[in-house]
Amino acid sequence: MATTERPESAPAGRLVKQSLDKDLERLARVEEAVRPAAHRLAALGIALVFVVLAGGYAVVSMGASPNAFYLVTAAVFGAYMALNIGANDVANNVAPAVGSRALTMLGALAIAAVFEAAGALIAGGDVVATISKGIIDPAQVADSRTFVWAMMAALLSAALWINLATYIGAPVSTTHAIVGGVMGAGIAAAGFGLVNWTTMSAIAASWVISPILGGVIAAAFLAFIKINIIYRDDKIAAAKRWVPALIAIMAATFSCYLVMKGLKHLWRPGPWAVIGIGVVVFAVTLAALRPWIARRAAGLENRNQSLRLLFHAPLICSAALLSFAHGANDVANAVGPLAAIYHSAMSGGIAAKVSIPLWVMLIGAAGISLGLFLYGPRLIRMVGEQITKMNPMRAFCVALSAAITVIVASAFGLPVSSTHIAVGAVFGVGFFREYYTRHSGRRRQYVASRLPDGARPDADDLELNGRGRRKLVRRAHFLTIIAAWVVTVPAAALLAAVLFWVLSLFG
Repeated sequence: MATTERPESAPAGRLVKQSLDKDLERLARVEEAVRPAAHRLAALGIALVFVVLAGGYAVVSMGASPNAFYLVTAAVFGAYMALNIGANDVANNVAPAVGSRALTMLGALAIAAVFEAAGALIAGGDVVATISKGIIDPAQVADSRTFVWAMMAALLSAALWINLATYIGAPVSTTHAIVGGVMGAGIAAAGFGLVNWTTMSAIAASWVISPILGGVIAAAFLAFIKINIIYRDDKIAAAKRWVPALIAIMAATFSCYLVMKGLKHLWRPGPWAVIGIGVVVFAVTLAALRPWIARRAAGLENRNQSLRLLFHAPLICSAALLSFAHGANDVANAVGPLAAIYHSAMSGGIAAKVSIPLWVMLIGAAGISLGLFLYGPRLIRMVGEQITKMNPMRAFCVALSAAITVIVASAFGLPVSSTHIAVGAVFGVGFFREYYTRHSGRRRQYVASRLPDGARPDADDLELNGRGRRKLVRRAHFLTIIAAWVVTVPAAALLAAVLFWVLSLFG
């Protein structure tokens, strides 16, 4: 009988070690494959714990009240809504800075979470309009119980719709979602006469106005930077001249933005006071930045990569300030209906404006920050990296455009969405790059001047080939986002009407 002998060169210990290495390698591949699922389950578990804690705190605060069930249910819905706002809406404030590598993902999450919570708690206001944007007349609701079910349906429908939008990777307006929810629940509760259709028409107009205005302003600033800095022979000298002025414009704009939007619950100055604040901040910032930029630019190479370093600090500041203002404004989308339900449960009445207890505001602030940490990175990457390629100059234009557009819209009384503005600005930057690449004579001259004598730039040098143009803006994301924007209000309204019927039936 033949026997197989082990080769002298492969002793038993080595074979066992090789076999063990292969097994460990297989286990490592399995662990790597299941890690995303484990992360999703962990995030879901943390979110569920937060929702349960919110409901539990409502139980403690209400005690033995006969209406405790309503408030506990509303607290759970409000916590769920706050998580979804953090997962979807906050991405617009920090995504350009992350996409341009001015901030890491972890740094962006930390800054956004801290400043969102600070904005909600410091400047969120003691009183909010619970009937979002005045779109329905609460006096036409039959009784407080019907009103409570309507607010619950509105809150839950908006949260569910935003959750779906986050899942498909579409940044949508949480304000529009809650507006649609309130409208749909109101119609189900008291008929079409309950809705203020003039206000709804203005909101519908903002779907078109805000993203276009944001895109145009962002494209205009990018055109200025390209013409006056990027495509100049001496980029550093041009940067010393214009970057301080651009950053001073941003500082003045954000000062006005914070006064008008982020601090409106604490202080409401007149228009001339706001303009005066902007002028003073511009002058002080310009005077301080000229020597600082000159020192930063000293020794930098005459190339675009050097210019990007000068925009990092303004981008970090803009991400923080946008997050603060967003927290101050959008926390009402999570806690406004919850505060209305609390008021009705405690007093038995119906009010368009009510005081917000501290514990209700804490649910909104904590939920937004937690939702951002658990689910925000996906939307941050999509807005900051996957629509069009970002660098610090383009991200600067997006952030500045967002603040300017909100200020202009507020001055004219237009109910715009910060989400639509920010994403519209990203698209504006991308589409402008396509146009400028194909039609700019200055860019052709600049590229040609960098080639050897007698050489002519080809299509690849000028990025004129079809593949290069398609890469500048991803049309699939563009169509998905536009479709989500268009259907947000009607989808949330229809869902709210169904939920109102279900809640009132079982309630």
